[in-house]
Amino acid sequence: MDFRIRTVLGALALLVCSSLALAAPAIEVLGRDFSFPNKLEGLPAKLSDFKGLQINSFTTSDDVQLSYWEAGSGKPLVFIPGWSANGAEYINVMYLLSKNYHVYVLDPRNQGLSQRVDYGTRIARFSVDLKEFSAHLGLKSADYIGWSMGASVLWGYIDLFGTQGMRKAVFVDEPVSIYSHADWSEQERLEAGGMTSSVERMVASFTAGAPTNQLVVDMKVIERAMATDSPYYVNSQAFANAFIKTDPAFTAKVLFDHATNDWRDVIRHKITVPTAIFSGEYSHNLPSQRWMASVIPNARLYAYTEAEQGDHFLMFKNPHKFTLDLRDFLEH
Repeated sequence: MDFRIRTVLGALALLVCSSLALAAPAIEVLGRDFSFPNKLEGLPAKLSDFKGLQINSFTTSDDVQLSYWEAGSGKPLVFIPGWSANGAEYINVMYLLSKNYHVYVLDPRNQGLSQRVDYGTRIARFSVDLKEFSAHLGLKSADYIGWSMGASVLWGYIDLFGTQGMRKAVFVDEPVSIYSHADWSEQERLEAGGMTSSVERMVASFTAGAPTNQLVVDMKVIERAMATDSPYYVNSQAFANAFIKTDPAFTAKVLFDHATNDWRDVIRHKITVPTAIFSGEYSHNLPSQRWMASVIPNARLYAYTEAEQGDHFLMFKNPHKFTLDLRDFLEH
């Protein structure tokens, strides 16, 4: 066969494959049912109680298969998880929101159920993946919610592609710049949310448990991740741990690039849609989230108290409040 013909046929095959959603009920994809440790009012006791939950996939332009979780109908909401996170952790949030919205959670490359690869491990490529995901779904207008590193992916998206097709944006507790520059004043560090003076040490600590201290790496987020002080969080973490096998060798690949980005220019100049920001008193990121709210026109800040589980994991630890507040922002 002529080389040019083979090339065209191959491209067509890739286009067809990337446009088809391998949709299936989550319980079929995961292979079994799951009973949550805590029975909580208004939430499923078992995975099989969440009737509409599906797990689908698509293929990116650089040939990586990305999985995504989907439920509900109505206006589209797109969630982008944080570093090393996945759609399974959103089980409670998806269940509550799917009653009113068509909810999607994308598993980033090397995370969740998505393919493990050793290329494209930069925030810019993750942002392109999000763009291609939106095109795959055929979204003309949607609300986008980025949590932790997912907010950085969303900032990268806005930097590269603007806010066209984005109805509203939500950022949940992500520093504006994780790396704290040596020539910053303390006020600049607080406004940026700088949490490490050594990115290499942070990567080693987060991925391999290497020793560090609060002067080099702010470990508050790890402390709060380990705090099992919410039955909702216990349920979603137990579910994720039962089905998702995280490989630090792959999740580590994006972390250095993620930590060294400074998004202040994007936040000051490029966010042109209604914006909500979520943080809380348990989070060291709160000062930077206040700065963001002060420079983004008409941004709305939701600052949770300690009693309201106002830490980096607030949407998972207090899903009822988070989803109510999110709906309030999206509908008004």
